[in-house]
Amino acid sequence: MTFTFGIYPGALLGSDTGIVHPVSPDQPERITTALRQLQGDAPTLLVRAYRPYTAGVAPDAPSTPADPVRHLGEGRRLDLVLTFREPTGELEGWVDFVRTTVRTDGPHLAMLQLCEEPNLDMPALDGSMPNVRQALVQGVIAAKEEARARGHDIAVGFNAVPTFDPVDTFWQDLGALADDRFHRSLDYVGLDFFPDVFRPLPVGQLSEAVAVVVTDFRNTSLPKAGISGSVPIHICENGWPTGPDRTEQRQAEVIENVIRTVAGLREDLNLTGYSFFDLRDANSVGTGLFDRFGLLRDDYTPKLAFDTYRRLIQELTS
Repeated sequence: MTFTFGIYPGALLGSDTGIVHPVSPDQPERITTALRQLQGDAPTLLVRAYRPYTAGVAPDAPSTPADPVRHLGEGRRLDLVLTFREPTGELEGWVDFVRTTVRTDGPHLAMLQLCEEPNLDMPALDGSMPNVRQALVQGVIAAKEEARARGHDIAVGFNAVPTFDPVDTFWQDLGALADDRFHRSLDYVGLDFFPDVFRPLPVGQLSEAVAVVVTDFRNTSLPKAGISGSVPIHICENGWPTGPDRTEQRQAEVIENVIRTVAGLREDLNLTGYSFFDLRDANSVGTGLFDRFGLLRDDYTPKLAFDTYRRLIQELTS
């Protein structure tokens, strides 16, 4: 089974209150150098980027990070997220935005994700937008139809976060909207999860927690929407920040633990990839939870986890 790694190469991170901006601007040459080092001899590395949609936005609207195509080549391909950020929930124009993106970016795209965490109702995320479920279904169908028509080999999907809330109806609602065209168009489902970040875990329970979350996502959440086990899961966002009480040594240990646990489950749960979030700190002297998610400090010097991730990519890419 093919297992592919990736990374978001930016230095800012969405929080429940908005966006954490980096203290220094991106340096594209240093980003590309870091990506090349991470990739090593692996045949590919996915470069993740985000492009927001609102009514009237041009299909070539700026992405985050800016101009991600500059970081491609040497086997690196684009993992692009089209976020549905229209506050009225108006869907007119969304499908055209999706189709135009496939036409213009298709040669660079390995993966195209429609909507960002549509099952999480928080201000900075698509789950807070009206009609996001409809946008997800329409977007997946339109993207796959356009990719097939243009002859582009693009994996089309969406992502979600874990939920253990018994009254959450997202998956049932999605299943009610999803017709045969949707299921024929769906190539993967992404999982975003950050164990031991927002809710600290007892010592020694990280591997078990990772296994429980991913297994529940496969065996409980996806079947509610009629999504079968033949549809792969890709870990789209996972990370662990350093900080005043979070050492760089521990970050490296967590990353290794999580990735080895995920890799060990890939056959049983049909897991086909993992992407880390993110490459560089927003602020390496900041004390906020969202300041230091990077494998690099904000001046591009590596933390211990950079070499850990590089080594795991070489070992586990298949």
